[in-house]
Amino acid sequence: MQYWFNVKTKQVEAHNDPERARADALLGPYETQAEAEEALKLAAARTEAWDEEQRKEDEWN
Repeated sequence: MQYWFNVKTKQVEAHNDPERARADALLGPYETQAEAEEALKLAAARTEAWDEEQRKEDEWN
């Protein structure tokens, strides 16, 4: 089963949930509920890594 993290409600939603939010409010899919619960931390870590990569690229140029 797949899971999503709803950024508006801060709740995890399952793939088969008939009340699942629209895609623009969701992060995912994630394979487990635990991964979906960590979605904001994962997104923040990825953003920081991309920002650091961009800083290095800017310094190179």
